[in-house]
Amino acid sequence: MTSETGILAFGAYVPQRRLQRSAIYAANAWFAPGLKGLAGGEKAIANWDEDSITMAVEAARDCLTEIDRSTVASVTLASTTLPYADRSNAGVVKEALALGDAVSALDLTGSLRAGTGG
Repeated sequence: MTSETGILAFGAYVPQRRLQRSAIYAANAWFAPGLKGLAGGEKAIANWDEDSITMAVEAARDCLTEIDRSTVASVTLASTTLPYADRSNAGVVKEALALGDAVSALDLTGSLRAGTGG
C-alpha cells in the first residue's frame, strides 16, 4: 500500500473584472506622482459579490476537476481577509464543495502573514 502525502493537485481563480492601472494612477497622482511608472497594464479586481470564500470555492472546484472528492481529508483556507470572524470560513468552503463530514476544515488568519509560517 502506498500513501500519498503533500500537494497532489492545485487550482486557480482570477476575477474577470479588470481595472486599468492608469486609472489608479490618475486617482492617486495628486499625492504619489511616482506611481506613473507603475501605471501600465491592468489589475484583476473582485466584483462586489466576490470575497475570499467565493474565490476559494472557485479555485477548489478547478482543483477538484480530476480528483475523487472522497479522497480529500482537509480544507485549509489561508487569507488575511476572511469575511467571518466567528464562523469557520473553511467550513463554508467545505460545504460548498459538498465534501464529507469527516473532512476537517481549518482557517489560517489573524495577521498579515496568514499561512506563511515562521
